[in-house]
Amino acid sequence: MPKSSRKAPRLVGLFLLGCLLFNYPMLAVMNARATVSGVPVLYAYLFAAWALIIVLVAFVMERTD
Repeated sequence: MPKSSRKAPRLVGLFLLGCLLFNYPMLAVMNARATVSGVPVLYAYLFAAWALIIVLVAFVMERTD
């Protein structure tokens, strides 16, 4: 199987993970009045999920099988 065809399903999976992380149920769970180091939980969650998706996409794209 060529490299590009192995990357495509992984990228689709990451897209679906992103849809799950940034959709209503997860955002509603994180929408609390608490803070993490002075930052609202929702903002910290959005930044962490965004960073996680970027790191995973970089890992998939740079990986040599």
